[in-house]
Amino acid sequence: MKRLLFFIFAGLLPLTASAQDVDSLMSDTLDAVNVTVRRPGVARLSGAENGMRINRDELFRAACCNLGESFTTNPSVDVSYSDAATGAKQIKLLGLSGTYVQMLTENLPNLRGAATPYALDYVPGPWMQSIQVSKGASSVRNGFESITGQIDIEYLKPDDDEGFTVNLYGNTLSRFEANADGNVHLSDGLSTELLLHFQDDYAHHDANDDGFLDQPNVRQWNLQNRWKWRTDSYLFHAGVALTKEKREGGQISNLKSQISNLKSQILNPYRISTETDRYEAYMKHAFILNPEHGTNIALMASGSLHQIVADYGLHHFDVNQKTAYAQLMFETSPTEEHNVSAGLSLLYDYYGQADHETTPGAYVQYTYTLGTRLTAMAGLRADHSSRYGWFVTPRLHLKYMPADVLTLRLSLGKGYRTPHAMAENHFLLATGRQLVVSDRLQQEEAWNAGLSAQLTLPVAGRTLRLNAEYYHTRFMQQMVIDYDSDPRLISITDLDGRSRSNTIQVDATYPVLEDMEVTAAWRWNDVKTTYGGVLRERPLTSRYKALLTASYKPGTGLWQFDVTAQLNGGGRLPQTSNLKSQTSNLTTFPAYGQLAAQVTRWFRHFSVYVGGENLTGYRQQHPVIGADDPWGPSFDATQVWGPVHGALLYAGVRINFGRL
Repeated sequence: MKRLLFFIFAGLLPLTASAQDVDSLMSDTLDAVNVTVRRPGVARLSGAENGMRINRDELFRAACCNLGESFTTNPSVDVSYSDAATGAKQIKLLGLSGTYVQMLTENLPNLRGAATPYALDYVPGPWMQSIQVSKGASSVRNGFESITGQIDIEYLKPDDDEGFTVNLYGNTLSRFEANADGNVHLSDGLSTELLLHFQDDYAHHDANDDGFLDQPNVRQWNLQNRWKWRTDSYLFHAGVALTKEKREGGQISNLKSQISNLKSQILNPYRISTETDRYEAYMKHAFILNPEHGTNIALMASGSLHQIVADYGLHHFDVNQKTAYAQLMFETSPTEEHNVSAGLSLLYDYYGQADHETTPGAYVQYTYTLGTRLTAMAGLRADHSSRYGWFVTPRLHLKYMPADVLTLRLSLGKGYRTPHAMAENHFLLATGRQLVVSDRLQQEEAWNAGLSAQLTLPVAGRTLRLNAEYYHTRFMQQMVIDYDSDPRLISITDLDGRSRSNTIQVDATYPVLEDMEVTAAWRWNDVKTTYGGVLRERPLTSRYKALLTASYKPGTGLWQFDVTAQLNGGGRLPQTSNLKSQTSNLTTFPAYGQLAAQVTRWFRHFSVYVGGENLTGYRQQHPVIGADDPWGPSFDATQVWGPVHGALLYAGVRINFGRL
């Protein structure tokens, strides 16, 4: 890996020298600029929903290799490993797992079901134009699944300024990435775009010498072709995508493990392998009937095939999910105060002959806007599931500004979700414990209520932005993963009792210097679920999080310095009192800190960035329980609460070649 980083830097040196000459030629032009307007990296949504838009300026503050690494500087969204064997990551929002966050790509539901365990790795960071994060039960127009929020990914657009860009990345954990995107304007209204991604984690790393890879070797190819055609009254947008990925993990050969467990390590190693093939297609048609009143009819449709073949030791799992979605929508604003949206939708999921579901639905949403002071959005949708029958989803959002400096928001709504126990959680097979799944799980159902306040105050000639929010989620039905009731089992059952989450967050952003902005945040999570008849704190969930992040881009913006520090609070470990392991007597995990930093040098047509993650070097010492006997009942790689690798250094270059 050191050799790879050397070649990256060596290749950049001549580019740096020539760019210095270009900068000197531009100095007169730059000196003549008196006003520099810099777009904020994170902007609050202006509507009734409580959310934020993360744009490319914010994404460039870190390496941002994929969606899962795009929230490093965000206080609201957590990303953590689901297990220590496959590298699966999950989002946590409002203290709950990412299955309760509705994932969208440009307002189309996506990355559901079998795609959930590795969904964050399927979206390359350089492809993203922005990410919109909405908290709480969101708009009904995108479906009934949002319980804790929505994450909507906006890709680069075919009709953006023509150009071709390349992003190369390498790190000290033997990971190499190459990304490319290019678009062509074929005519005044027609344009196309090609996005390419390749990733290769090619070496073995076992920092704690337990005989297991700290992270799997991953090789991924990702391709997407997008088209856009626009006239004065019609908009067409379509695309196709392909993802192929192979992950290999588990036991590796090293001297210590061979001596301690020669038979298991050499004759019968515990291997983990997953192979994924994913195909996607989508199209959007919009007919603009009256531009003055925003009257339009839109038809959107998408489909995906997602196939996974996985082996965990002797356990085999495969799934071939087929998903189709269609929505017909009408929207109009008869006056400036009133907006009405209504539509029909159809969702189809197929996991096999015994597991498929068709859900047609209809919704109506009304928004009332009184100047800048008041916005009220009420929505109602009714859907019919072929498995669960009729259900109704009501949602309400209010935004009120009693003063120019204060914005209050209130939200209340319901959400539903069809659980797919094994498709969404097959990484639980990486354990010696017996996995028991209920025959037919009930549809998940939850209420979510939230209250937030944003305050903007002038302080010392600059603007201080304060935010405080509280969210409560209460489940009526829920799929529960029970580690506690029997240490020999992991049970996936329906909720039998209570389950709820309370989250409080406060954050502040202030430009301490003209070119330096600092954000400080603190969040508290109180998440409890009934396990075996006892209401307990949800395991492997941090009770709190503190974050401090700063970005400094002085002068003309040729240099940028970013640093993020966070403290992740401790939490509860599952009860494993009769399991033989290094952590069997522990009931909680400790708080731990992490530090990330990056330096970027901007040039006219490219930028160079170097940085590091987890610079404190903290890691969970024994993420794989019972690693010395992976075929025994004590083996468990699913109880991960902290980083599984130590400090990581990286370097990369982004090059803009201009028009093709």
